[in-house]
Amino acid sequence: MNAWYEANKRILPWRMTRNPYLIWVSEIILQQTRVEQGIDYYLRFIEKFPDISSLAAADEDKVLKVWQGLGYYNRARNIQKAAKQIMFDYGGVFPDSFDDIHSLCGIGDYTAAAIASIAWNKPFAVVDGNVFRVLSRLFTIATPIDNQIGKREFVQLANWLLDQENPGLHNQAMMELGALQCVPKNPDCIKCPLNDLCKAKASGSIDLYPAKMHKTAIRNRYFSYIYIKCINGTFLHRRESKDIWQGLYEFPLIETKTPCKFDELRQTDAFRQIFKEAEKTVLIQKPYETSHQLTHQTIHATFYSVTTEHETSISHHYLPVNFEKLSNYPFPKLILKFFDWNNKNSD
Repeated sequence: MNAWYEANKRILPWRMTRNPYLIWVSEIILQQTRVEQGIDYYLRFIEKFPDISSLAAADEDKVLKVWQGLGYYNRARNIQKAAKQIMFDYGGVFPDSFDDIHSLCGIGDYTAAAIASIAWNKPFAVVDGNVFRVLSRLFTIATPIDNQIGKREFVQLANWLLDQENPGLHNQAMMELGALQCVPKNPDCIKCPLNDLCKAKASGSIDLYPAKMHKTAIRNRYFSYIYIKCINGTFLHRRESKDIWQGLYEFPLIETKTPCKFDELRQTDAFRQIFKEAEKTVLIQKPYETSHQLTHQTIHATFYSVTTEHETSISHHYLPVNFEKLSNYPFPKLILKFFDWNNKNSD
C-alpha cells in the first residue's frame, strides 16, 4: 500500500509539510469539498491567515469572505474558534496529543487522527468516506456505515490494520486508494494493489458496498429576496440565526411555505416589516428564479428587484451598503448567482 501511494499519489500543497496548522486547514477545507476545488481555497486561506495567531485575530467577516463559495460555513467559524482556543489554552502552539486535538472546536475523530498521524506520525487510523469504501469492499462488511455500530466496527478494523511504524503514510495511502482507485462507481479493480485480497471483487459484489441504513429526505424551502435598488447602493441583512449560511449577508428575505408572486408578497406582514410604505415599492425588473441544492435542502429562490420612493422608510434592521462596497461582504453562493445574472441583465 505505501509503495503504491508513493508511486501514484497526487502532488498536493498540504502534502509538502508536517506543519499541523497547515494540515488542519487542509483537512477542514476538504470536508464536503472536492480536492480540485479545495486547492485554490487552501492557498488563498493560508495566504490570508498564514498562522494560528493571524486566524484567531481576524474579523469573522474576513474569514467568511475567504471561505465564500465553499459552503458549510460552520467549518470556517469553527476553525477560527479553534484557533482562539489554541491561543488561549496552548499559548498559540498547536497541541500534539490526540485528546487535546480532539478537544478543539470542529475537530472530530477523523480530523484528530489525520492531524496526529500526518504531523507527528502517531498511531491513529483515519476513517473517512474513502476508507469506509475500501474496507467494506476488501472484507465484504455489510454493516451500515451511517450508524454508530458500523462506525465503531470500521474504526476498530482500521486501527487493527494500521502500519504502526508509518501511520501517517498508511492513512494517506488508504484515503488516496479510495479517492483514485476504489471509487464509488466503476472502480478500476485490475490496477488496484489490493485486488488479490478484495472479497467484493472475488464475489462480484463491489456495487453493494459500503452499505447504508438511512436515506435523508430532502426539504424544500421557498425564499423571496427583495433586492432594493437605490441610487448608490442596496440593503443587506446578516443571517444570525442557527440556520444555513449563519454569519453571511443577503438581501431582505421573506420565506414562505410555497412559491409566492410579488403582488402576494406585498400583502404580507413580512413585506410591511421591510417597507413601512409597501404601496410605494415598484418592481423594476423581471424576477430572477433559481434553485440551490444543499445536503438535505433544496432552496427555491426568487429575486425581486424593486425601487421605492422613500428609502428612509426601509426598516432599520437592514444595512445600507454602497454598490462599490458589496465585494467586502461574504455572501452565500445563491446571492453570488444573482449578482452574476443581474450584471448581465441590467441596463
